[in-house]
Amino acid sequence: MPDYAYYRTMYNGSSIPQDEFPACIRDAGAVLSRYKRIYTVAGDENSEKMALCAMADAIYYFATAQSGGLAASVSVGSVSCSRAQTQPDTSPAAQSRELYRCAGLYLDINRRA
Repeated sequence: MPDYAYYRTMYNGSSIPQDEFPACIRDAGAVLSRYKRIYTVAGDENSEKMALCAMADAIYYFATAQSGGLAASVSVGSVSCSRAQTQPDTSPAAQSRELYRCAGLYLDINRRA
């Protein structure tokens, strides 16, 4: 399981605050363990760590989106930017698709024969 230092330096992640990371990476690990029970998952240790970090990023994004934490407007000094933002699909099906996609970026996932 990757730690926060790995997330920041090797994966180059910056979305997840350090205090939120343990829960996100734990949840990502649970999903990946489920994939390993259902599918044939192949990849080296580094690929698995990268997949877990990508999945943790997605988990954090969905948690933030569901709590209304995505910014629709930003102000820096006297400059502000607002844009119409549609609500992202945070349904369980959308989350499942995105987590599978994130894992598949770094790991080979195939149905068992």
